[in-house]
Amino acid sequence: MGVVISSSKDHSGHDHSGHSHEPLEVSKSDQIPTVTLTVLKDPMSGWNAKVVVEHFRFAPENASQDHVAGEGHGHLYVDGVKINRLYGDWHHLGKLTAGSHTVMVSLSSNDHRDLTHNG
Repeated sequence: MGVVISSSKDHSGHDHSGHSHEPLEVSKSDQIPTVTLTVLKDPMSGWNAKVVVEHFRFAPENASQDHVAGEGHGHLYVDGVKINRLYGDWHHLGKLTAGSHTVMVSLSSNDHRDLTHNG
């Protein structure tokens, strides 16, 4: 099984059902968050996704609250479908079907707007 790892600001292929918030543009004056995603085979079952962010803090205690620059939560996607909300560095993915899969992470503000920079 192959896993393609991607972190992108293009969310056009993502499932946004039930997600009607406008994106939030991160200005040049703010520190632009970055995401590094690594997916590793779990020795027992499935896969482990490690998410490393810079200039961003996971803030589950502020979910659905007002926007605070540099904090919020993430969304984990497999093959363009949102699997889960992320509040930290690690997430276990269960068993995936045989073949290649695209795993992506997007970052969102506390008030659930996708963070973007230059569109």
